[in-house]
Amino acid sequence: MYTLYYMTGACSLATQVVLRELGVEFKLINKDSVEDFKAINPVGAVPVLLDNGKKYTEGAAILLHLLDKHANNLFPASGDAREEAIQNLLFANATMHPAYSKLFFIGQSMTDTEVKQATLESAAQSINQLWKVVEAKLANQPFLGGDHYSAADILLTVYHSWGQYFPVDIVIGDKTAKLIDTVSNLPSFKASQEAEQQN
Repeated sequence: MYTLYYMTGACSLATQVVLRELGVEFKLINKDSVEDFKAINPVGAVPVLLDNGKKYTEGAAILLHLLDKHANNLFPASGDAREEAIQNLLFANATMHPAYSKLFFIGQSMTDTEVKQATLESAAQSINQLWKVVEAKLANQPFLGGDHYSAADILLTVYHSWGQYFPVDIVIGDKTAKLIDTVSNLPSFKASQEAEQQN
């Protein structure tokens, strides 16, 4: 059985959704309930996954580990489709995630109200450009990987939810909105959100 360390609403939510999609057993532990979480992950970040005593950190690496280990329809096993899926996953994790992280950094570190708002809006403009990239990728398909949602789609749905915490306009296209609506209404996604609230 897996053990997943999480923080409510964080990117670890995507890992939990994938675990549920894979149909595997896992235990959830809120990082805030751990006295010295940095003893588990010196960086202090979630997700952290324990698999038979072996520890995995970094969200994209954890997802790749799980998706390679278990049969699934979230990630192609080989060929050009797999290469594209890796690019989509890393776009979400290494490009979109840091763009949203800037909002949190600005929100926590800046005190001058006017400068803070201007900086938040500048960061939001960068995020909106990334969502335009996503919308373009969806021109002829409902999800990044084609006709079925993927791990990257799950990650992007989690990240999009973070925009609600800031006084900025995050603009997404119609196709992107449909993707996010579909993924956020998956039974696995809803169950994961509920589990975070109960733990």
